[in-house]
Amino acid sequence: MPLTIEAVLFDADGVIQRPTVDWRAALSSFVPAGSADEFVLDLMKSERPSLVGKGDFEEAVVEVLARWGSSAQAASVLDLWRRFEAVPTVVEWIQELRARGVGCHLATNQQAYRRAIMHDERHYGDWFDQTFYSCDLGLAKPDPAYFRAILTAIDRPASSVLFIDDNAANVDSARSVGLHAEIYDLVDGTDALRALLERYGLAVSA
Repeated sequence: MPLTIEAVLFDADGVIQRPTVDWRAALSSFVPAGSADEFVLDLMKSERPSLVGKGDFEEAVVEVLARWGSSAQAASVLDLWRRFEAVPTVVEWIQELRARGVGCHLATNQQAYRRAIMHDERHYGDWFDQTFYSCDLGLAKPDPAYFRAILTAIDRPASSVLFIDDNAANVDSARSVGLHAEIYDLVDGTDALRALLERYGLAVSA
């Protein structure tokens, strides 16, 4: 029996959108040379609670800057979270799939600050049947409960759903609850994504 995919879950960063600046280098400029890696790790750690809707990321940034004695303004750091763009070809393919009756959903870990940029300012909701931001669900990848919550919301069996993400841990977690899941990163080019979709019977235009 041929495989039938009824829905596709797309990660955001690295799959449908990419940064427009070297954000790691930009973050490094806010602290003395030699401590950049530790600063970035601290900032990423401070973001985790807000990814599941706990705490305020903007307040966390202020606290991290104070902890590091940085004179940078929080607004300058937060601005880096705005520096991204969706890839038109990928967005077009998502619309092609939707037009053929394949459910296409956004499945992404984001805090409320960035969710507002993506959803409220740039209207990502117009591109998908449903959007699943971790800060709204109170669950984040790679927690298997994140995927179970989505399956309940879209009312589809795991065996009919394909998940695409650039993070191996997220893909492994999705597979653990029965989804088809594949690693893809925009750095590999959109042809690689088209080939991936075609392997699952989801042909899109060249």
